[in-house]
Amino acid sequence: MISVAATDAEPLDTPGHVGRIPVRNLWLLMLYASDLFRQIGRKKVSVEDNPDDIPDLVAEILAHAVEERLHRNLSSGFRQREAELSRVRGRIDLLTTERHQLLARGKVACQFEELTINTPRNRYVLAALEVIARVVRQPALSHRCRKLANALKRLGVSGIRPTRAEVSTDRCGRHDANDRFMVAAARLALDIALPTEDEGSEFLASPDRDETWARRLYEKAVAGFYDVVLSSSGWQVYAGKTLSWQITHKTVGIDAIFPSMRTDVVLDHVGNGRRIVIDTKFTSIVTKGWFRDASLRSGYVYQIYAYLLSQVGRGDILADNACGLLLHPSIGEMIDEAVFIQGHAIRFATVDLTAPAADIRSQLLRMSEPAFQ
Repeated sequence: MISVAATDAEPLDTPGHVGRIPVRNLWLLMLYASDLFRQIGRKKVSVEDNPDDIPDLVAEILAHAVEERLHRNLSSGFRQREAELSRVRGRIDLLTTERHQLLARGKVACQFEELTINTPRNRYVLAALEVIARVVRQPALSHRCRKLANALKRLGVSGIRPTRAEVSTDRCGRHDANDRFMVAAARLALDIALPTEDEGSEFLASPDRDETWARRLYEKAVAGFYDVVLSSSGWQVYAGKTLSWQITHKTVGIDAIFPSMRTDVVLDHVGNGRRIVIDTKFTSIVTKGWFRDASLRSGYVYQIYAYLLSQVGRGDILADNACGLLLHPSIGEMIDEAVFIQGHAIRFATVDLTAPAADIRSQLLRMSEPAFQ
């Protein structure tokens, strides 16, 4: 089934495009890709209905989470400190003590750990409050975020915003498990501020990075959506699953150069005996062919074919009957076609990222249904 959209593809420099891909609202993709969606989505909170309100929604969630943590006291951590003290604390730095002749002045150089709330986690949340306050549309909500940011500063939270890598290594223990929700909201708040086109907002470094970032976001959004929406129906969702080749013999050096297979998303339903291997591509689904106006990209077809046929014959019923799905954003037309090859259905489809959120949701859900009824 191929249907031409109401309007042709727009110029490359049209606002709302990433490269040639039209995207009505990146915030919706960010929501689907976020840990926050996984947490609130399973509570059946409808957060997609108004994509334009997503920044305000995230700010509301973040502000509420911070207010709760302030009410219960912020989580704290230890930091390393060095100081000249009149009594021993922690370990004595003998070299510094001797070099500065501190003993003659009744002091000693010490290295010790100090309990503080100025942790990378709290600095990350502080940065998120300040950033999202500039994005939200409601003045009262913006003021609320700034007020909470100032409250954190008065308590001693300050300094440079930690990187995402630093925050990801910060594990929440049992006593501060509630921080997971707050950090998830803070991460999405910082992401939301990144691609806005408003004057004075932060921008991505270059168009090339725009497309790379958006491609990864699209992949994560598809995985996040299915994880939340289909899990309650018995589906298991795997993102970034690695498949192994059925190798029987190999030379010594082949492992260093032989490519691995990593799928974007795999949907399994053991009860129904179904597996859908999804490969997301952030490009046009068709290209100009040698002898015709439009053709599926052969490299992508070979790739999904390899994902399916390489797993057959291992005693895995799901793999033996797996289906493939190449899922692209639409560029001027909607495509939903399928072919049956050697016992495997392979579907080639697009999703309209310019459509309302409800339509995007229904399009993605339709992709989980059999291509051949």
